[in-house]
Amino acid sequence: MKNNIYDLIIIGAGPAGLTASIYASRYKIDHAVIAKEPGGQANEAHMIENWPGTFSISGLELGQKMKAHAEKLGAKVIMDSVSSVSKNEDAWNITTHTENFRAKFLILALGMEYKKLQIPGEAEFKGKGVSYCPTCDAPFFKDKIVAVVGGGNSAASAVQLLAKYASKVFMIYRGDKLRADPSYEKSFASDEKIKIIYETNVKEIIGKKSVEKVKLDNPHEGSDELAAQGVFIEIGSEPGVELLKRLRLETDERGYVITKEDQSTNVPGVWAAGDATTGSNKLRQIVTAAAEGAIAASSVYKKLQMR
Repeated sequence: MKNNIYDLIIIGAGPAGLTASIYASRYKIDHAVIAKEPGGQANEAHMIENWPGTFSISGLELGQKMKAHAEKLGAKVIMDSVSSVSKNEDAWNITTHTENFRAKFLILALGMEYKKLQIPGEAEFKGKGVSYCPTCDAPFFKDKIVAVVGGGNSAASAVQLLAKYASKVFMIYRGDKLRADPSYEKSFASDEKIKIIYETNVKEIIGKKSVEKVKLDNPHEGSDELAAQGVFIEIGSEPGVELLKRLRLETDERGYVITKEDQSTNVPGVWAAGDATTGSNKLRQIVTAAAEGAIAASSVYKKLQMR
């Protein structure tokens, strides 16, 4: 850090933030990474099999490897929570619970947080049948019975994917009509593997070493319990909204940060990357988060070259 000010501070240490750090180091940008934990939302994935060049790896291990890679290239990775960000004439002021930092530029790689059901068994069986990422985990439920909780497009998309692997897919929704596009419901009606259960909530996830069944608040076929070896929770996710509001970043109607092709935002000196942005056609995968992080770091480098 030169003159007590970094060229760049990256907030977030998921795939977007750590990839931004790796590229920043290669560009010789003096920077630091601040985050609560490495890996971000990818830590929720029991197993990842779509990261190029790696046949199979847990989300937790991938996050640790990315952090080690960034640190080996010289990054300072600070495990702390950012409490405030403000701007004076020459720099951004970043305050964590323990320290104060200053930087010329910011990359926000805040990631997303899956909304939780907050029911018994959900936390206990995370990675043991409970999943928030059908793209990551669907292949592990081949010929098994699974339940998808939710009624929007993300839940319907999960059902469609899981039906390619599972022997039976129950879609459990609290409403009397899906919020997903009507085309989903029409296609589900012709698939014997898929059964939609309306006006029902999951009250509890039950099992011994892994998920075995779910308890319902509205009996289905005479029972308030439903056998399932997997529960995919698809009730939405949200960005780190508080920091975004304070910075007055422009967002879409769902709270995602609107970015340009170079990952810049409407606030000069601030770039955003990863799942919390409107970029990458909203695919929101580890590979796209990493790509956005690389682009953001490259954009910061070009900006520094102009100073």
